[in-house]
Amino acid sequence: MKGTEKRTLKEWIIRSVILIIGLIIAHFGVTLFLLSDLGSDPFNVLVQGITRKLNDSTGFSFLTHGRVHMSVCILIMLILLITDRSYVKIGTIICMFCGGPIIDFFTLLLGHTASHFTSIPSRVVMVAAGCIILAYGMTIVIKSDAGTGPNDLVAVVISDKLNKKFSITRLIADAVFTLAGFLMGGTVGIGTAIAVILVGPVAGLFLPVNGKMVDHIIDRSA
Repeated sequence: MKGTEKRTLKEWIIRSVILIIGLIIAHFGVTLFLLSDLGSDPFNVLVQGITRKLNDSTGFSFLTHGRVHMSVCILIMLILLITDRSYVKIGTIICMFCGGPIIDFFTLLLGHTASHFTSIPSRVVMVAAGCIILAYGMTIVIKSDAGTGPNDLVAVVISDKLNKKFSITRLIADAVFTLAGFLMGGTVGIGTAIAVILVGPVAGLFLPVNGKMVDHIIDRSA
């Protein structure tokens, strides 16, 4: 993989396009997950818990889920800028600001259709499909090497620094997010458990596959 300092503008553009495609795929999976209404994904359990804790402690409700989500992502990014800024790239900014609108678009597009899936088994299938699609898209974002979302960087950085498998560190990070969020009042459901179990291991399977795909695209465009 080329060092970022040697990349041309053309390569940065191609990698950014690959990242955006992966981001769209990943957030399509997130949308399926949320529309199943079986619990939040681990990071959003944490965000939900922080939001409720802060609003309860202040007696106000001016802190929305979206504002806290953005604040937590900014905090993670600031920590990385201080400890190892090499992980913060243009794609990190793209992920931070584009994720919400993409989810809103797919929710508007699929919301009515998803409302017909009312049985628990069909919603569990929706969650599982969403988790697999999320893992696939997330690994495209990671392997684009144009940057990745602050929340996903937590597991990536730990994996790199400790030289451990990404699937294991993702599993642990998701479990910590879920536990911390739950203790602060976040909602945990069967969908959360499925996400914790599926996303990390499935992402571990997709990482080498999508790494080869991205390298092939970059080599052909050189």
